[in-house]
Formats: sequence, structure tokens, C-alpha cells
Amino acid sequence: MKMGQATLDDPAGIAAVDLSGMLSAVATLGDQLRRGFEIGQGAQVPPAWRRPSAIVVCGMGGSAIAGDVVRGLLGDVSAFPIIVAKGYALPAFCGPDTTVLAVSYSGNTEETLAAYADATERGCRAVSISAGGLLRELARRRDGVHVELPADAPMPRAALGYLAGGMLGMLGYFDLPDLAGEVEAAARYLLDLAAGWMPWQPTDRNEAKSLGAWLLGRIPVIWGSEGLMEPAALRLKNQLNENAKVPAFWSALPELDHNEVEGWSPETAKEFAVIALRHPGEQPRVAERFGLTLELASAAGLDAREVRAEGHGPLEWLFSQILLGDFVSTYLAILRGVDPTPVPALTGLKERLRR
Repeated sequence: MKMGQATLDDPAGIAAVDLSGMLSAVATLGDQLRRGFEIGQGAQVPPAWRRPSAIVVCGMGGSAIAGDVVRGLLGDVSAFPIIVAKGYALPAFCGPDTTVLAVSYSGNTEETLAAYADATERGCRAVSISAGGLLRELARRRDGVHVELPADAPMPRAALGYLAGGMLGMLGYFDLPDLAGEVEAAARYLLDLAAGWMPWQPTDRNEAKSLGAWLLGRIPVIWGSEGLMEPAALRLKNQLNENAKVPAFWSALPELDHNEVEGWSPETAKEFAVIALRHPGEQPRVAERFGLTLELASAAGLDAREVRAEGHGPLEWLFSQILLGDFVSTYLAILRGVDPTPVPALTGLKERLRR
């Protein structure tokens, strides 16, 4: 049953739908980022691993997005490639000089377990990151490096701060920029933002509620600029799928200017709505393309809204867009009358695979 906008201005009505407390979990992103970073800094990484030939992050779903975040933040400043592998096997080039980060918040993701086993068999520098589960046990049996995260997040997609923060803290060992100051500032900024998007803030002064209401009854399409905003766009698409239980799609500029723009017309655009994720550090030609692409979208009858990141620097730009998207997807779920936390289709699929 769909709920009216009045529900978003009624904390009791919100609680009646958000039975498992997703909004409360979403609001902890800043605290998680800080705690995860501190835990990552304490990882026992052998000094000989300081200069890898590449870093490969293995993960799926809510855990894999943390790898996308790390690549988006550090990919342009790293002396070695940072690659995110989402599957059962590692890329063929992985060997003794490759650092492999196997990331699974639950510790029980079968693809990540397989990739970790593959890494140890190839002699890679394997690090496991989880809040427990089989991945931790596998690391112990193989005398591997393990980063233990807090287990208090209600589900993996609500543990992004722990996962990304843990990796960012640990990657300081690999001659990458020291982000301690930026992480602390970002954590405080995210907590301030979250306070403005909580249920007791009215819709007319709450950007997250307003965007959620705007998306109701539409199919969301998320655009982000290549690099920094790609993980934010993918994260919002995934959160709309899992929290709001709606189809959603994402793409990035400049690539979408070479294909997707041709698909929009007054006939095809009717049910869609675009959220364009922007940030102050866009490459100048990408920024120009964004403006022209939004003009083309408008001419095709495609309804679009720009969301411009604020804050200071890439870390705050990226995580603020992620936090906003997490709130938006949760408020859309509430408007649709669905508890955002359970994922029955995903759970059912996993159960069938176990048979």
C-alpha cells in the first residue's frame, strides 16, 4: 500500500513502516567511517607488502561498493592499479606481488570465499575484511591477515562506512595518501548532514524526503560523472533496488553521451526520472557535457534533478552523495509502504542455491 506525503512528516507513521530501523542505520555512516578507518589503521600488514603490483578488491553487493568507493577516491593518485572484482575468480594476472582484499561484511558471501581461496592458492598477499563468518575462519586456518569489523550493522549494505573506512585506513600502509584528517572532517560533516535528513525534519526542509517523494511512481535513472561519482550513482541504484524495491538504472558521463542519450524521446521518457549527481571537482569537459546532456534530456521530455555535492574535497563530496541516496531510497520505501530492510528475493535466491 502506498503512503501519502503526510507519512514522511509523521515520525510515528515512518516507524510503523520502517520496522527494522533502516533510517537509524543509515544515519550512522559518519560514525562508521571514523571507526572503520581507525580499525584499518591497526591492521597487521607485513612491511614487505608495501609496494604491490596491484590491489584487487573482491566482493559482492553492499561489500563490493566499498571497493568502488576506494577506487573512486584513490584510483587517480595511486601508483598501482586498484581493481574491483565481483565474482568467483580473480583476474588472471594476480600473483605473489598482488594484494587481494577479500571483503564480505557477513563473511559468508560464497563468491568472496571462492576468490579468497583462489588468492591464497596463487600465493597472493591476501587480506580478509569481515565482521566474522566463514571468511574469518578461512583466514585463521591459512594464517592470513584479517581485519575484524564491528558486527553491529543490521545488514551488509548498512555497513558501508565500516567497510570503506577499514580499507582506507589500511591502505595507508601502501604509500597512498594519509587521509586521517579528511576522514575525521568527513565523519563530522556526515553526522551534521544526517541530522538534517532525519524523520523529524519536515519535507519542505528535508532534501532526502523531497527527492524520495519526487521519485514515487517513477523509474529512477542515476547519472554520475566518471571517477568520483560513479560509485555514488551505483550505490544509489543498488539502494533503490534493495531498500525501495523498485527497478533503477545508472550510467556515467562521458560514456552515456556515446549511447544512452540517443535512447531518450518523448515516447520513451515518460516513466523515468533522472537524478544527476554533481560535484565541484568535475573535469571541465565533463562538466560542460553534463549541462548539454541535461538540456537534451529536457528536450526529450525526461524529468531530471541535479544534486550538487557540497563540503570540502573528494571524500566529503562522495560520501555526502552516498548518504543522501541512502536516505532517499529509504524514504521512497516508506512512501511505498514497504519495510526497507528485508530482501526476500535475494534471500530466496540464496536459499535455492544452497539446495
